[in-house]
Amino acid sequence: MMQYYIFYKPFQVLTQFSPEGDKKTLSDFLSQLSKDIYPAGRLDYDSEGLLVLTNDKSLTHRLLEPKFAHRRTYYVQVEGMPDVKAIQQLRQGVMINVNGKMHKTVPAAVTVFSEPPLLPERNPPIRFRKEIPTTWIALTITEGKNRQVRKMTAAVGYPTLRLVRYSIGKITIGDMQPGGCKELSSEEALLLFN
Repeated sequence: MMQYYIFYKPFQVLTQFSPEGDKKTLSDFLSQLSKDIYPAGRLDYDSEGLLVLTNDKSLTHRLLEPKFAHRRTYYVQVEGMPDVKAIQQLRQGVMINVNGKMHKTVPAAVTVFSEPPLLPERNPPIRFRKEIPTTWIALTITEGKNRQVRKMTAAVGYPTLRLVRYSIGKITIGDMQPGGCKELSSEEALLLFN
């Protein structure tokens, strides 16, 4: 039987079940899941948010294979206040380094939040610096290069301070809390594909 879960991956948790040093892993939160359930994709150790887990190899393939481009939206807190030029560059695609080669990202959808999004506090919180403002943006991309969002914001001069994957397709973290897990029906899992 195919099973589908969404998990709100907390900050500083590895996207794997096997232990690695003293770092927290998925097994610290999801030990109750069947042993044939694996992450369909990954989030970096220092990123948070929506992670899909399943034993459906076909769904995993569709989520990971670049030819099945699908939308992923990230809420990104950046250092500084991005100007119109920086936002336009993100929308048009920017040059980033991927495995030692320069790569132009596909166009992205970008929205600047007027107020910070309603998200759980991060533990530990980001470093607060009174003299340097921060801005939250929503960045929607359809490709998933290693550390792509961080590289994109850095390329336009605004380093990422906090990165939360908010949605994949039409599935969102909604009001979930870090460490929370919800099972999806097979019909709901189809919403991952826009």
